[in-house]
Amino acid sequence: MEFLQALSEWPGAVMLRRFQIAYLLVNATHILSMGLVLGAIITLDLRMLGLFKQYPIGTLGPPLSRVAAAGVALAILTGLILFSVRPIAYIHNTAFLIKVGIVGLGIANALVLNHNSHWRLALGNKEPSRRVQLSALLSITLWVSAVVAGRWIGFL
Repeated sequence: MEFLQALSEWPGAVMLRRFQIAYLLVNATHILSMGLVLGAIITLDLRMLGLFKQYPIGTLGPPLSRVAAAGVALAILTGLILFSVRPIAYIHNTAFLIKVGIVGLGIANALVLNHNSHWRLALGNKEPSRRVQLSALLSITLWVSAVVAGRWIGFL
């Protein structure tokens, strides 16, 4: 708990508590970063599930994966900054803990897929295997669930 208390006294956290506009801007950036993740990853996941067949996965996959990765990195950075404002409250918030777990699973799913030979075949414009499609379905479920859990935080 001492670490969390010290984190809440970090000058950035103090500034966010003192200046509402700063908190608003970091929060908006967090939401926009999630928009990047969802927009890019769900588009790619839907393609892997058979929609948008006119667009080859080998063409869509690399840029959409990079946009999603940038969105995840920015969401983590802004999320940590927002966490620092009330770390003790968040660490006891069930929805926050669920969200963090779901985000971790979403990242793990993406990393496993990226190192999967079936994914490399799909990038070579072969039709996605059932494993790749299952990963896409899991991805959509996880990232949408992370957003729902994130919205739930404010209600607990």
